[in-house]
Amino acid sequence: MDKGQNRMTPVLALENVTRSFGPIEVLHGIDLALNAGEVHALIGENGAGKSTIMKILGGFLAPTSGQVLMDGAPVPWHSGPEAEAAGVVVIHQEFNLAPDLSVAANVFLGREIGGWRIDHAAMRQQTSALLDRLHSRIDPDALIRDLSVPDRQMVEIAKALSRRALVLIMDEPSAVLTDREVGALYDQIERLRREGVAVMFCSHRLDEVAHLADRITVLRDGTVVRRALRGEMTEDGMATAMVGRELTDFFPPKPGHPDDVLLEVRGLTVPGRVHDVDLTLHRGEVLGIAGLVGSGRTELAEGLVGLRPATARILRAGQPVTIANPRDAARHGLAYLTEDRKDAGLLLNKPLPENLTLAALDRFGFRIDRRAENAAMAKATQDFDIRAASPAMKAGNLSGGNQQKLLLAKTMLTQPEIVIIDEPTRGIDVGTKRQIYAFIRRLAAEGKGIIVISSELTEVMGLADRVLVMRQGRLAGEVTGAAMTEENIVRLAMGVSEGAA
Repeated sequence: MDKGQNRMTPVLALENVTRSFGPIEVLHGIDLALNAGEVHALIGENGAGKSTIMKILGGFLAPTSGQVLMDGAPVPWHSGPEAEAAGVVVIHQEFNLAPDLSVAANVFLGREIGGWRIDHAAMRQQTSALLDRLHSRIDPDALIRDLSVPDRQMVEIAKALSRRALVLIMDEPSAVLTDREVGALYDQIERLRREGVAVMFCSHRLDEVAHLADRITVLRDGTVVRRALRGEMTEDGMATAMVGRELTDFFPPKPGHPDDVLLEVRGLTVPGRVHDVDLTLHRGEVLGIAGLVGSGRTELAEGLVGLRPATARILRAGQPVTIANPRDAARHGLAYLTEDRKDAGLLLNKPLPENLTLAALDRFGFRIDRRAENAAMAKATQDFDIRAASPAMKAGNLSGGNQQKLLLAKTMLTQPEIVIIDEPTRGIDVGTKRQIYAFIRRLAAEGKGIIVISSELTEVMGLADRVLVMRQGRLAGEVTGAAMTEENIVRLAMGVSEGAA
C-alpha cells in the first residue's frame, strides 16, 4: 500500500452528504475519502449517483446536507472554477472543449500564457509536451471540431494534466480510447500517484478498476453498499455489488437466423476512409463489425446510410436501391444509431418526448399531436425500461444508460427493418448492458437485421452470429462459429494473419 494511504487527513472528503433534486433525494448520507498518492475507484450502475458525487467534489453542485472537506476543513466553493483554483480538477465524461479553437488554445483556455499578448508558441510547445506524455500524435494546431472522439478525450486528459492538480477526478476517461491510448493513460495515473496526487475515477471497465484502484467504493441507488481495498474484490464481486444480484447468462442465446437476405452491399467505398467492402445481412441476424479505432467501422456505417458520400451497389430484399442521404436510408428501412449519443443522437436540453419523436415527426401530424407523442413516450418507457423521474425532464439529465435506451427507442420509432448500432454500450454499467443486449436480440427475433459495431471484443463475440473485421478501411476477413475467437479477430484487425473464416 502506498504511503498516501496512511495519511490521517484525506486531501478531499465527503462527510454524511445528501443531495436532493426537488423532492427526490438521490444521495443518502455519503462518506468518501480521497487520499494523497491513492487511486480511488467509484463504481455503480448508471443512475447510482456517481456523477452527482463527482459534481459535488468538483464544486459544480452543493450538497443538500453534510459537507465537503479539504485537508479536514470545510470548503467554501460555489463553482467548479473555485474548486479548480484550490487544486481539484475534473475530467467530465461530456467533453468541455471549444470546437472552433485549436488543441493548444483549449488546453490553456482561461490560463493563456503571456497574458494580454498571448504566447502561442509557448502554448503549442507545452501542449506538444503534454501530448507526448500521452504518446499522442495530435497536432496542437488542429481544431477540436476536426478531431475524432478518442482524440478529443486525449485533449481533455492533456488539459487536466496541465493543471498540476492536488486531486484529479476522472469520469470514464478510457471509454473511447484505443488500447494504446489506454496504456498511456494508465502510465500517467501511476505517475500522478507517485507524485502524491489523489486520483478518483469512475469506470464501467471492471478490469480497469481491478488493475488501477487502491481503494474501491461501490454505489447502489445513492448509497454506499461496499468498500474494498485492492485485491479484496473480484470483477464478478464488483458486478454483483453494483446490481445487487448475480449476473448469469450475460449474453442472450443465439437461436440462429433464416436465410432470407435483407441487405446486400457490394463495393462500398467512402473516399479516403473505406475501400470496396462487401457485406450481406440476413433477416433475424446480428452481424458484428470489429476492428481497431480508425479502421473504418463507423465510416462504413455512415456511408451506408448516406451520412457520408459513398459509392456502392445496394440491394434491399434483392432489389437495387440508391441511398444518398439519411432520408433515402429511412425510406428503404435502414436506421443508424450513432456512437455519439450526446452530440449527434439526442437533444440534451429538450424533454424526453421531443427526443423520442424527432426522427418520426410525420407520424404525429403537421402540428404535433402532443397526446399521441406522450402516449408514444409512455410505451417506449415501458418497452425499453427508460427510468426517468418525469417525461418532462431534459434528456441530458438522464443517466448514460437511460440516454442510450431513449436513443434506441427513438431509432425504433421509425420502424426500420435494418438497424445499425454503433458502440451500443459505451459508458454503460453492467446491468444496463445486459438489458441492451436483450433488446438487440429481441429485435433480431422479430425479424429485423442488426449490425453491431463495437470496440469490445467480448461484446461483439457475445452478440453476433458472424463478425466482419475491418483493417485500414478494408474488410480483413470474417469469423463465425468456432473460429469466432478473440485471437482470430485481433489477428485480422492487426494484419498478423489472414485469419480463419
